[in-house]
Amino acid sequence: MSARAVRLCVAAVFAAAAGLAWPQAQPGPPATLPGVTISGSKATADPVEKSYRRMVRGMDLFERRRALSPQGELRFKLLPRKPGVSLDRLELLVLGKTVETPIPVAPDRTFVLQRDPKALDENAMVTPDRKALTMTWRAEVRTPGLAPNTRRLGDLRLECQVGMEAGLYSNSPSFITRIFSELSTTPAYCDNPENRYLFFADRPIFGVTLVSGDRREMLPASRLYAAAINESNLAAELPYCDCEVLLDRTYFLPLGDRSWPDDALVVFDFMEDGDAPR
Repeated sequence: MSARAVRLCVAAVFAAAAGLAWPQAQPGPPATLPGVTISGSKATADPVEKSYRRMVRGMDLFERRRALSPQGELRFKLLPRKPGVSLDRLELLVLGKTVETPIPVAPDRTFVLQRDPKALDENAMVTPDRKALTMTWRAEVRTPGLAPNTRRLGDLRLECQVGMEAGLYSNSPSFITRIFSELSTTPAYCDNPENRYLFFADRPIFGVTLVSGDRREMLPASRLYAAAINESNLAAELPYCDCEVLLDRTYFLPLGDRSWPDDALVVFDFMEDGDAPR
């Protein structure tokens, strides 16, 4: 079976389970938001902002737990959440009572957050010129030099912990977050055997395999596509998940299973005719 045929089969399974078209083709007016100039006196209404203090806490955790990723580099990443949302020409600022600091965003929509004692004192916010629920955030930890279709498990363990500490997780309730409790707002959630911390691959995936030496184990379907294949009410649940337009890139990992070492590789089998990275 060709890669295109497999992709179409996967899409058909989702459509049958949800009773709706593949999420990226939902009907309705496009949600593309034009670029908006932000200033300290006039920010975008209802912005999708994050706490600067919490994101710095995530950076501090990254430094404390570098043993998980000795050569890893931490960046933060912005991702679309709703159909039609464009993140091109996105403006990002650290905004406080007196602080107004632009943050350069790379073409891959990642950025580095600089430490600013004044922004900490003023409990500043990291604010993009986009509205709430139109985009989502993730921490990204990558060890340089890996093959394009691989990630390192220790990097992803630390990525989850930084993301939880920084407050970069899905809103709830939803089929993704039903098991969330108070534990879900802390890095300890990443060691939960039933954790549902969503990772996003760079492109649509057909399969994901954990590899450590001679040991190889493919992730089951329940850990792919946000487990949506088993969700009978996907149409109603999907808007609560920040995977709404990236469903074909999502996967969960057994982060708490220490039989898999940090140097284990997460190997992706991408859909050959998948979309370019968003």
